[in-house]
Amino acid sequence: MKSTLVWKTLQLSSALLGLSLFVANNADAEIPNPTASTRESTAELNRQLSETPVKINPLQIASDVSPGLSPTNTNSNRELLEQIQRYSSENGVESLDQVTSVGQLRDVSPGDWAYEALRSLVERYGCIAGYPDGTYRGNRALTRYEFAAGLNACLNQIERLIGTGGFDETELETLRRLIQEFEAELATLGARVDNLEGRVAFLEDNQFSTTTKLKGEVIFNLASAFGDEKADSDEDVDDNLTFSNRTRLNFDTSFMGEDRLRVRLQAGNTPEFDEATGTEMSRQGFESFTGEDGNDVEINDLYYRFPLGDKIRLLVGANGFDFNDIAEIHNPILESSGTGALNRFNRRNPFVFRNNAEQGVGANIQFSDSLSLDLGYLTGESNSPLDKDGVFDGDFTAISQLNLALGEKLDLGFAFGYSYYPGEDVNLSGSTGSPLAKEPFGEIATSALRFGIQGSWRVAPKINIAGWGGYINAEAEAGDREGDNAELWTWMGNVSFLDLGKEGAAFSVAAGIPPKLTDVDGGLDDDDTSFLIEAQYQYPLTDNILITPGAYVILNPNHDDGNDDIWVGTIRTTFSF
Repeated sequence: MKSTLVWKTLQLSSALLGLSLFVANNADAEIPNPTASTRESTAELNRQLSETPVKINPLQIASDVSPGLSPTNTNSNRELLEQIQRYSSENGVESLDQVTSVGQLRDVSPGDWAYEALRSLVERYGCIAGYPDGTYRGNRALTRYEFAAGLNACLNQIERLIGTGGFDETELETLRRLIQEFEAELATLGARVDNLEGRVAFLEDNQFSTTTKLKGEVIFNLASAFGDEKADSDEDVDDNLTFSNRTRLNFDTSFMGEDRLRVRLQAGNTPEFDEATGTEMSRQGFESFTGEDGNDVEINDLYYRFPLGDKIRLLVGANGFDFNDIAEIHNPILESSGTGALNRFNRRNPFVFRNNAEQGVGANIQFSDSLSLDLGYLTGESNSPLDKDGVFDGDFTAISQLNLALGEKLDLGFAFGYSYYPGEDVNLSGSTGSPLAKEPFGEIATSALRFGIQGSWRVAPKINIAGWGGYINAEAEAGDREGDNAELWTWMGNVSFLDLGKEGAAFSVAAGIPPKLTDVDGGLDDDDTSFLIEAQYQYPLTDNILITPGAYVILNPNHDDGNDDIWVGTIRTTFSF
């Protein structure tokens, strides 16, 4: 019975074109009520279909598109095609909406040569779908996913009509003629399907994993720093042109469908530029010098997230885990290390999302569509049993962010956190500001209250504005300076012009003040102010290759107007797969 239904399905799909032309010429004819002779003819057609020797499964045709689409044991072919529709929607294919009148398709006019065929298929069979923007796009190539979706809709309708006698004698005779006319082509197609069955079986036996998806990113980068002298030094800036790379492989595994185990392997030799320029303000946003000589493979990110009910998601991170893995950054165009800002500071608010952490736990709580809360407890050395290390005795940050969505265009995040560093590895600036902002009291125990606000505003369909402001109130917790206080500030703003020159392209300009120590008890603060300005253009060569030329300049590096300005120019090419 199952093979009969499969064959009947394909036979009818082959006849769709001829049937559409037929019904186009008879669109105004009244469909008669089922009669005894019609039902007999229907039974005879079904008998002819069932006796045809070729067996073809349309799902196996769709399987030729991707190794990820393999036949599964289901109760019917309709369920299999529904799986294709779900798979395509998960992978970025635009959804199709059923239309009840050809007038709903704004790019189809009565003067089009196929207008009557489309109108008849809509009105008599109800199996024409359009895109969400109200278009049919009849002149573009049809993908196999779209074919499967449209085929499923039409076959459901035709199967129902055949079963109820909804076809008249003329239509049934047309189907018989079409079946005979395409007999040779269908036999050839059957041989192709036999070959595809063998290929699918091989792929199933040798597939990577049924639960894990592999995503990769490779960066090639040409970059150089320019300027007279290094910051706080009489030495010249090291201005040699560099060519470097970074490679990431993400293994995302789901055990329950809504959870994710992320294992990231990384290798690279992209320099930081802080030694070449004398300031951490010049660091690139995608640097990755792994190993003594570079390009050693390491586990760069390791965490597991899973839902707890409908409103809560929990996260546990064992390596490379910081608050940016938990919370919304609110900088959509420039936040990514591979495709976002060229400078490290311009990617995210360092007072909120750079906490010198490696391990931790977190939670996302969704109160409503417009209100959510992100929570995190993060540590830097929780894997060490030594004194001043561990989960609770070492450095840690407890932080939260309240997210507010004001309509569909404006998002805001309000963050508050507390950090404690026992004396080693004090880093309040996230390695993006001046040396004084990084360690306002030196290498002694330090606590800090962190405040931050960040937001993103889609001013127009192709213009986005984003930015942040941050404040830290720090206190010395040991030594001769115990009880001393310090204040740090930072801010950044950017504007991006989307689809400029090409769909998917973006031109962005960002400017701000890297972390600055504005006041400190019993010590020196930053007298002057640095400004960091970046301009870049993200240009997609293909769907998987993005080239980003750009440059950034640091005025008064390390918040000292006695230092020469430093420039960094770069051409970053990102390959994703």
